[in-house]
Amino acid sequence: MTAEHPRPPSAKAWIAAVRPRTLGASLIPVLVGTSVAEIGHHLDLSVLFVAAFTALLLQIAANLLNDVSDFYSGVDTAARMGPVRVTQAGWLTPTQVYRAAALILGLATMGGVYLVSVGGWPILLIGLLCIGGAVAYSLGPFQFARHALGEVAAFLFFGIIAVVGSAYLQNPDISSMAIEAAVPIGILVSMLMLVNNLRDIDTDQASGKITLAVLLGADRARALYLGGLILALAWPLALLRYPTITRGVLLPWVAFPLAIAAARSVWNARSSEDFIRALGDTAILHAVYGVLLAVGILW
Repeated sequence: MTAEHPRPPSAKAWIAAVRPRTLGASLIPVLVGTSVAEIGHHLDLSVLFVAAFTALLLQIAANLLNDVSDFYSGVDTAARMGPVRVTQAGWLTPTQVYRAAALILGLATMGGVYLVSVGGWPILLIGLLCIGGAVAYSLGPFQFARHALGEVAAFLFFGIIAVVGSAYLQNPDISSMAIEAAVPIGILVSMLMLVNNLRDIDTDQASGKITLAVLLGADRARALYLGGLILALAWPLALLRYPTITRGVLLPWVAFPLAIAAARSVWNARSSEDFIRALGDTAILHAVYGVLLAVGILW
């Protein structure tokens, strides 16, 4: 426990540990994937609920493992900007965090068993990849987070795999539409990861952690963020080539003011408070864009 961050009540410490502002990253892909399947009038609410809950658990487990891993590796120090990391601050012990992550992974596995009974071996493969990805992001001999692959992992697991897997659970006869609908969701969640890494660029570099922001440098990372937002906003135009899709798919353009606000926040962020705002603005953009895309697909 540090002097800068006195220990809060236990419940608040655990809430901080799961990083609630980021959890939309696991729920939005399930919503978008389900909307693609619903075009063919395939909707099972129990599958939707279990898929969303399982995805949420996997993300929480990944957040917990990342918290304790960065503490042990020396990435999280008193010099770090942004929200408090509970292990580094002494709010929770590494053992507590590891045990909680193991319990949550166990619960996610139980949800996965049900989903496999619905979707068969493709869902089993996806589930194993997701559990492996949640662990490998921060642990193991080749950690995604330490080899400039955090954004790539976010794009694949919280974009392509999550959207396509959710669509497949509802309708095994999925088309390329599910993959294409996943692309902007993956882009935005990877931009969420990029903001995190941009914020931590100095402490990551000092500890030897190589992220995309460290490789590119702050200015190029900010430029990449702007490019990602532009591509995500333009992407719905590509979906108009499908005969079942109407101009309603352009509904995410309503989120343009949020994209401008997020871009300004990230471009100007320098202090801890700035990056907290930038992360929040990006998370809101991802969530609103995702809901609008899901609605637009069904328009």
